[in-house]
Amino acid sequence: MANNGSWEEFFASHLPPTDFEDNRSLLKEFCERHALQGNKIVLVTSGGTTVPLEHNTVRFVDNFSAGTRGSASAEYFLEHGYAVIFMHRQKSLEPFTRLFSGQKLLDMLDIQERGPNTTITVKPDSVDVLAPILVRYKAAHAAGAILYVSFTTVSDYFWLLRAACECLANLGPRALLYLAAAVSDFYIPKDKVPTHKMQSESGAPVIQLHLVPKMLAPLVNLWVPAAYVVSFKLETDESLLVPKAKAALEKYKHKVVVANLLQTRHNRVVLVTKNATQEIALNRGDILSGADIEMAIVAAIVSSHEEHMGGAAPAPAR
Repeated sequence: MANNGSWEEFFASHLPPTDFEDNRSLLKEFCERHALQGNKIVLVTSGGTTVPLEHNTVRFVDNFSAGTRGSASAEYFLEHGYAVIFMHRQKSLEPFTRLFSGQKLLDMLDIQERGPNTTITVKPDSVDVLAPILVRYKAAHAAGAILYVSFTTVSDYFWLLRAACECLANLGPRALLYLAAAVSDFYIPKDKVPTHKMQSESGAPVIQLHLVPKMLAPLVNLWVPAAYVVSFKLETDESLLVPKAKAALEKYKHKVVVANLLQTRHNRVVLVTKNATQEIALNRGDILSGADIEMAIVAAIVSSHEEHMGGAAPAPAR
C-alpha cells in the first residue's frame, strides 16, 4: 500500500468528469438562487464511489453502498425547509423513488387496453401509498428545492465536492454538508492504470492501491470554513466506533460524526460531537412499522445546525 499524496496532487493528476462544467454551472445557479431567497442549503452526498482498474473501464473496485441513508435523509432535509443538493452515485437510490425500486412500482400499476387507447392507472390499494410521496416529490421540484448531481468514480466525486463547496462558501453558516457517501479510501494513480481491458492471458494482475488523500481537512479549513460539516464513520468493531469518531473530530475540527456499525446501521447510530455523544435507535415498533432512522438523524442535525447558525457570525456581504 502506497502513501497518499496531497489533495492538490490528487486534483493535478486527475481530470474532472466530462460533464463537470455543466454541473458546476448548475451548482452555481442553485446556490445563488437560494442564497438570495435566504434559504439554508444542505449538500447530501450519497452512494459509493468506484476505483477504475482501466482507463477504458471494464473492471473497477466498488463498495456495497446503495445510497439508502443519503436518499432518505435528503427527503427529511426538504421537510425541514432546506434546499438540497443531492450528489449521488449514478444509478444509486434517489429521494422519493427509493421507495419503489425494483418491481414495487410496476406492481402498483394496472393497464387497460381499449383498442388504440391504452390507459395505465394506479391500483386502488396503492394510491394511499403513492399519493403522499408523489405530492412531496412534485412540491420539491416545483419549488426548485432539489438539485441532482451524479458521480461514478472517486475522482469524479472529489471534483464535484470541491465545486459544490466553492458555491456553498458564500452562504457562510447557512450551508450544511452531510457527507453520507461511502468514499473509497484507496485509488490507483492514473499513470498506473492500463489504457485497455486487462487480459486474463497475461495472468493475475498485481495492483498497488494508494491511499486517497483526506479531503475533510481542506474542506473544513479552506473550502467552506463557516459551514456546518457532518461526516460519517462506519465500523465493524463496536469498541472502535466512538473513539475513531472522536479522533476524526479532533483531527479535522468539523462539527459532527454520525458513527454506525455495519451490522446495525439501519437501526442505531451514535452522533458524536466535540463535547457529547447521542445515541439514536429505533425500537421494535419503529422497525416493524418500517420507520426510517434518518428522520431522527436529520432532526437532530437540523437542531444542532440551528444552534450553530444562532451563534455564528453572518456571512460576509457579496
